[in-house]
Order: sequence, then C-alpha cells, then structure tokens
Amino acid sequence: MMQGILLERIEAFLKEADMPPSVFGRAAVHDPRLVSDLRGGRICGRAVICRAEHFMNKWRADFRAGRVTPIGDRRVGSRANKSRRA
Repeated sequence: MMQGILLERIEAFLKEADMPPSVFGRAAVHDPRLVSDLRGGRICGRAVICRAEHFMNKWRADFRAGRVTPIGDRRVGSRANKSRRA
C-alpha cells in the first residue's frame, strides 16, 4: 500500500518539477532506476521512502525560495526535447 502512495507522490513530483525519473532517483536515493523499479512493483524500505520524501520536500522548499528551477529533460537531441519545442 505504501509503495503505491509513494509512486503516486513521485509521479506528481516529476511532473511538477519537470524532472526525468532517472535524475530524481539518482538525486534522491543514488539509484537512477528507482522510479522504473517502483513502476515494476519494487518494494522499498523505510529509509528509501524517507529519503525520497525528504528530497521532494526540500526541492519544493528550495523552489519556493528561488534556489532551484525545474530542469526538464537535459539530454541533447532527445525525443522529449523535440516534442516540447513543437
């Protein structure tokens, strides 16, 4: 149950922050496959859940304070960048 709620919160955060899943996983818990694995049914421990929640809360506070901006998809020539320009 907690995994589904965590995934929902992360998915909402990814849209809010315009952040690719791998960037989130790497920044939050040093695991670029976190979101992909959660989508596939991974069960996380309390420490991973707390670190992910802390990262999202800190990013939002920093965003409100003007210390960070949504980064989007930074891959050069990616499909995501091309579709956003159109």
